[in-house]
This record gives sequence, structure tokens and C-alpha cells, in this order.
Amino acid sequence: MAQPLKDLYNVGFIDNLADAIEPRYSKFDRIQFIETVFENGWEDKELKERMRHISESLGQALPPNYKDALAILMKICGGFDGGFEYMIFPDFVEVFGQDSWSLSMVALHEFTKYSSSEFAIRPFLQKDPKRGMQQMLDWSLDPNYHVRRLASEGCRPRLPWAMSLARLKEDPSPIIPILENLVSDPELYVRRSVANNLNDISKDHPEFALSIAYQWHGKNDETDRLVKHAMRGLLKAGHPKALRLFDFEDPAGMEIKELELGADHIQLGDKLDFSFVLSTPKPAKVRLEYAIHYVKANGSKSPKVFQIAEKRLKAGDHPFHRKQLFKDLSTRKHYAGGHEIDIRVNGVVMAREIFELVNA
Repeated sequence: MAQPLKDLYNVGFIDNLADAIEPRYSKFDRIQFIETVFENGWEDKELKERMRHISESLGQALPPNYKDALAILMKICGGFDGGFEYMIFPDFVEVFGQDSWSLSMVALHEFTKYSSSEFAIRPFLQKDPKRGMQQMLDWSLDPNYHVRRLASEGCRPRLPWAMSLARLKEDPSPIIPILENLVSDPELYVRRSVANNLNDISKDHPEFALSIAYQWHGKNDETDRLVKHAMRGLLKAGHPKALRLFDFEDPAGMEIKELELGADHIQLGDKLDFSFVLSTPKPAKVRLEYAIHYVKANGSKSPKVFQIAEKRLKAGDHPFHRKQLFKDLSTRKHYAGGHEIDIRVNGVVMAREIFELVNA
């Protein structure tokens, strides 16, 4: 079983952190710092709670002057391998640096090279949007690709696990100059962030996001892949303009025949077998998907769309067979009751069946 992410913050990590600080700060009380970190309640803290608790513990252990404390962290941050756990450094800036803009921007610029400052920058963007977005625009031209990625990732309107940026949800236009600078970035790591940012925008402003996608599409293969990834939400939703952008035509005349389920009752832990035949009267480019309409805790249903295939088909009948596992995950809890499955061709639902999940 995979180790919980929160266990990245463990005794070994804190010992290494203390080892790095100790020779650089003569008043550092190693024992007190470690005791403060692992005080009662540590085991019950989740990932981001542990991160914040370590940041606050550093605030007690380092010099009370923010500039002096930051200087120590700036010296030690490059001595670690990097990774998610080192977000404690930018988190320290988020906690203690809100009133020291210039110092904090220098620190976030440095810390993001070893982890990511994508969460820590957001309170600054909220506090002073104009100044913050100018900083992001400047960073979009930085020589370091981690900093360039921060320019996009940090201002995503719907960044997972992060505080919301209501102004950018309402009006994402300040983000576009940043994305324009990065859409052809040589690093895939950066371009993926651009795609995710535009996908975020599409959830609140689909037509605006589509207008950007239409401008970018057709430049080169790499940009086309970026645009398609950015439009994935609208493609799954069957948005006609998104489908047209990638040459998926109206499926009129196509037909789903013989949608058959392996069983009309399945138990938690089982797989739902299903098969069908797609009939195409002429050659066509097809995006073929299925949706499971899962029962929620309140008894309502919520669809989750899964891709089957995306290909150009000849005229004729094309059989498909798939299996869907019904197993509780960290991201999905199953509930007993009547579920539905539907088959979608180029965004249009063309067949539907009902089945029962039991023992959930």
C-alpha cells in the first residue's frame, strides 16, 4: 500500500531540517524545535496541516526578524533534493511574509526551484492583484523553467488544494498574457501548466477559453496537443465548438447497436462488463466515450466520463468491449442503488442502460 503523503513529514525529515539550520543559527534550539513539531496531535494532522505546523514551528525557532529568518532558509533550501515536502519553505513565506512584498518575492522565486511556490503566491495575488499579476508576467520570462511554470500554475483559477482566486475566476483576462508567453515554452512541464490553466478557465468561461484555443490551434503539433489537453473538460462535456476544433463532426446517422451488460446486478469489488457495436454509415473521425452515472450519498446521480477510443473509422459496424471496476478509492466512495451507463459519440449520448450496485 502506498505511503500517505503526509508521512513525507517524518522524524528523518525534521532531523535533516534541524541539521541544516543548526550551523547557521547559533541560537537555534534543536530539541525545542523537534518537540514543538511533534507535539500532541501531530499524528492526527493531514498533509497541509503538517506543512503549516512545521512552518509555524520554524517561526518560533528562527530569528524573530523575518528578513534574518528568511536569510537562513534561503541558504539551506538548495541543499536538499527537492520535492513536495520542501513546500515548507514557500509556506513559511506565506505565513510570515505578507507584509514584506519584495523580500517575499525574491524568496518565492528561489524556493520554487526546489519545490513549488504555487500555493504560497496566491495570498499575495489576492492581496494586491495588479502587482501580483505583474510579478507573474515578469516570471513568465524567467530563464529558470520552474519559475516560468510558477507564473502559470500560481494563477490557475481552480488550482487543486489551493485557496480560490475569486477575481481571476470572475475575470481571467489578466492571465492570458502570461499564458501567451508560455504556450510555446520549450519545457513540457511548463506547457502542461498552461493547458491546465486554460482548462480551469474553461470551467467558468467556456466561450472565452475556446476563443483562445482557436487562436493557438494549428501553430504546430506541440501546441495542438497543449490545446487539446486544455479543452479536455469541454470535450468530455460534448461542447460543439470544442468538438469542431478537433474535426469531430455531428454523429447524425451513426448508431449504437446492441448495448449489452454482462449483468444487471453487480457487487462492490466486481467489474461491469459491457459491449456494443458502433455503426458508421460513412468514414468519420470519432471520439467514443462512456459515462457511469454514480449514485451519491444523497441518492442523486453524478456522471463520470471515460474515454474508449479516438480514431478515424471506416464505414461499417465496429464492435467494442470494456470493463469498469467498482471499487472504493480515495477519490470515490460507492453507494448502493440504481446506476446508469451511457455511450457517447462525439459528445452525443446514443445509448443508455440501467444496472444495480449492491453491497456497497
